[in-house]
Amino acid sequence: MSTFADTPQTRMSWFARSESWLDEKGKGAWIAAMIVGFIVFWPVGLALLAYMIWSKRMFNKSCRSVARRGPMAAYRSSGNTAFDAYKADTLRRLEDEQAAFQEFLERLREAKDKAEFDQFMDDRASTNDKRDATPIEV
Repeated sequence: MSTFADTPQTRMSWFARSESWLDEKGKGAWIAAMIVGFIVFWPVGLALLAYMIWSKRMFNKSCRSVARRGPMAAYRSSGNTAFDAYKADTLRRLEDEQAAFQEFLERLREAKDKAEFDQFMDDRASTNDKRDATPIEV
């Protein structure tokens, strides 16, 4: 004897409800469900991973969509003037710090190059002094 909870239609609706709930929560929920599946019983986790790849849920809203926004996305207005002012100030401060750090690295490279060149010249001068100090036999 079959009960209402055992019908294929009920099972499909449970699966569809679970799928839509996970879709609403995003990719993180799918990944968490997959990890829990691996912990509880590894074939369940493997099945979820295969389903995520097959249904392309693994690749929705990936880093590619963030890259399409472009480098100027950080400068767009959020609609909140106080936050936009704070963001602009923070970005300006970070750009200044980056420029200062780049200048520091350049000075460091120049100092290292100068030290290496001075070492080369000292070694060359000492080699020339040794050659000049040796008597020439005739």
